[in-house]
Amino acid sequence: MFDKLLADIDSRHLTRKITAFHSAVGPLAEIDGRKVMLFASNDYLGLATHPEVIRSAIQAIQAYGAGAGAARLISGSLPPHQCLEEALARFKKTDAALTFSSGYLTNLGALPALIGRGGLILADRLCHASLFDSCRLTGADFRVYKHNDMDHLRSLLARRTKTKRTLIVTDGVFSMDGDLAPLPDLNILARTFEAELYVDDAHGTGVMGEHGRGTIEHFHLESEILFHMGTLSKALGTVGGFVAGPTPMIQYLVNTCRSFIFTTAPAPSSAASATAALAILEREPERRQRLWTNREKLYLGLKNLGFTLAQSASPILPIIVGQADRALIFAEQLLLNGVFAPAIRPPSVPESTSRIRVTVTSEHTDLQIEEALLAFGRAGEAAGLI
Repeated sequence: MFDKLLADIDSRHLTRKITAFHSAVGPLAEIDGRKVMLFASNDYLGLATHPEVIRSAIQAIQAYGAGAGAARLISGSLPPHQCLEEALARFKKTDAALTFSSGYLTNLGALPALIGRGGLILADRLCHASLFDSCRLTGADFRVYKHNDMDHLRSLLARRTKTKRTLIVTDGVFSMDGDLAPLPDLNILARTFEAELYVDDAHGTGVMGEHGRGTIEHFHLESEILFHMGTLSKALGTVGGFVAGPTPMIQYLVNTCRSFIFTTAPAPSSAASATAALAILEREPERRQRLWTNREKLYLGLKNLGFTLAQSASPILPIIVGQADRALIFAEQLLLNGVFAPAIRPPSVPESTSRIRVTVTSEHTDLQIEEALLAFGRAGEAAGLI
């Protein structure tokens, strides 16, 4: 049975294969004994390999062991978990925070805890898969509005039963297109129709806003939006997810969120390393400055080469190719030219929008960006894209 199912996937050029790396995930990565430039990582600030982050993880393992033993409500909460949540709350300027083993688990637990049967969820069409899965788990009525289309969202809000509790769900930075949700407009609609707004800011945390506090800070809405969700696995270079907000909300999640109650706590080392990464983020704003400088160089270079890019406003720079087979050819040509940036195909993106999702970091050098642009040019010509 599985052979036939795999053959069907392969016939549509949608087979996925895991590429084995033999090095840390930095600007350069080793694949099959060969150094290539990596333009596919979400480690936007290069913190995954920062010596302080690594040292914090080692010290936590030595002090508290490799694992947490059980869920925190069963075997207690270790100091690294508490320190991280206190640091996240200070960073996000909220009363409290709650951490999870991944961003996916954060959404899977938080949304069903926040709304259930009898409620209504309205979600952007391009929300992350974890949000769609979470929305379905809630048991609430679930509708999808066209991507960033406020008129469509308004029409859905206007048609609902006025007494029906409603949650609007969106990414802050959309992970496959790199564009931003119009949070000011969403906030106005939420207030107008007495709805609530849940923002998954996985790719905004550490990147967007004057201090890197995310897309909500970028739009100056920190005091107006209640639910702050983010991850530790992108700009903070570690692993995990979190929700930050008022203390009563966090305590409510502690008592109702199944992915917190029934999951072994994150490893002490991951919590300690995330706390160290957060301190570096706040201490070294120049990392974000380098990130945005590199983003502009790469974005302009790709545009000048003639590629079709999505309307990105972030370090995610998708080159739209169209059909999956052409995206695969482009990715293969890129690797031949020394750049690792794999093809992104359905179901990760809609049909006929397969792409190379290029990401840049603060740690890419000017020379690496120049060499990468030469490689993109050669690969694009070989693939017939430019």
